[in-house]
Amino acid sequence: MEKTIYIDDKPVRLKSTAATAMRYKAQFKKDYFSELLKLAKVFSGQEKDGEIDLQDISYENMGLVDFEVLYNFIWVLAKTADKTIPEPLEWLDGFDSMPIADLFPEISELLQSSIESKKK
Repeated sequence: MEKTIYIDDKPVRLKSTAATAMRYKAQFKKDYFSELLKLAKVFSGQEKDGEIDLQDISYENMGLVDFEVLYNFIWVLAKTADKTIPEPLEWLDGFDSMPIADLFPEISELLQSSIESKKK
């Protein structure tokens, strides 16, 4: 699955393939699916009208959020779409801001596609 989103008014192609999880582990030395499931637990039921309001997340759940993981997910999806993008820190330095709350709904479909079964 592939889509283009805008980060800091710049188009960024994102792609999820069968290799995304392995690319994530190779880069960050963490299991993609474990990180995704932890994130899903925190944000479960928080999405309203396609938006996540960080103020609606309980203090207890906010303590479970590692925003670095969100940046890592965005990077690995971008790297899967475009092999030429630089290492994560260098790539992130190319943006003035990265509003995670706005971007999460944009990437959630791609993240979800990596764990959903196509079988009906």
